[in-house]
Amino acid sequence: MDEHADTGRVLAIDFGSVRMGLAVSDALGLTAQGLPTLDRTTNESDFGHIGRLTAEYSLARIIVGHPISHSGEETQMSRRAARFADELRRRLALPVDLWDERLTSREADHVLRESGAHRRKQPGARDRVAAQILLQSYLDRRAAERARAQLAEARAQS
Repeated sequence: MDEHADTGRVLAIDFGSVRMGLAVSDALGLTAQGLPTLDRTTNESDFGHIGRLTAEYSLARIIVGHPISHSGEETQMSRRAARFADELRRRLALPVDLWDERLTSREADHVLRESGAHRRKQPGARDRVAAQILLQSYLDRRAAERARAQLAEARAQS
């Protein structure tokens, strides 16, 4: 993670070939809020939508879910997500990171089941919740790294 881009809002994308789940952090970078799921049509339309979100939320960074296999190997979809992230980086001139998304869809299914939501009635709900889970894991990791750095600095000064 780039410590210099540690402030500002972050957009998470749960990358899919039919839909993309989207979530954005609050201004303090503490919590993830789901955004409406993007039904994909064309790459140009997708990039345009994300560009508008970048301006609307004054984004500082984007993370794209990296759907590697459970054993940690690249998959066809993880390579597509990486190409998509590369193109976002090029078009938006923002930091774009791939973030391990293993088990986010399973966790999203659990959250939806526990809340009583029905996937058939809300087809984009799983993608949106998966993006929120993805983003919250990123924000939590970033907060833990900041806390460790502050602790190390305090110890060094004493």
